[in-house]
Amino acid sequence: MKTNDYVKYMTEQLVKYMDTPKQERKQLKEKRKETRPSSGIYRWFGILPMGCIMLFKRRK
Repeated sequence: MKTNDYVKYMTEQLVKYMDTPKQERKQLKEKRKETRPSSGIYRWFGILPMGCIMLFKRRK
């Protein structure tokens, strides 16, 4: 039963994606890129190294 729910969800997402105009999809993609954190450390290793860096900078 859970598999059917997952297939239904994925099908709905695919149809929603296909119904969206290409220009609007590009705009959404650019908007997500702008809101994403630019720090490579955060993106590659998670929030823990970023927190350590902020802690050490605060102590100086």
